[in-house]
Amino acid sequence: QVQLVESGGGEVQPGGSLRLSCAIRGRPFSVGAMGWYRQAPGKQRELVAVIHKTGPTNYADSVKGRFTISRDNAENTVYLQMDSLKAEDTAVYFCYANGMIDQGRPFGDWGQGTQVTVSS
Repeated sequence: QVQLVESGGGEVQPGGSLRLSCAIRGRPFSVGAMGWYRQAPGKQRELVAVIHKTGPTNYADSVKGRFTISRDNAENTVYLQMDSLKAEDTAVYFCYANGMIDQGRPFGDWGQGTQVTVSS
């Protein structure tokens, strides 16, 4: 089995920065896409950014130019650098990863979520 462990959330003023990390615990056979989603109170969970194993990325329009997703394949870790934060970025951020536990078993798992609050 694998477990996704997030860190790096917190409270910041508008215009500030935060960096989220998410590490896969366990020893998966392979890891495919890794990404970040967020869910604000009363809203559905939405995709923030995704990075594929070989590097291509996709971002939500609302974060393009402000957020940067990256990954360390050797450490099975994904990062989200968030700059120029706005109040509307306030949400619980969840990381997601998929891949293969072994050659016969796929996985797709979520982290526990980390709160990001942007407030003056």
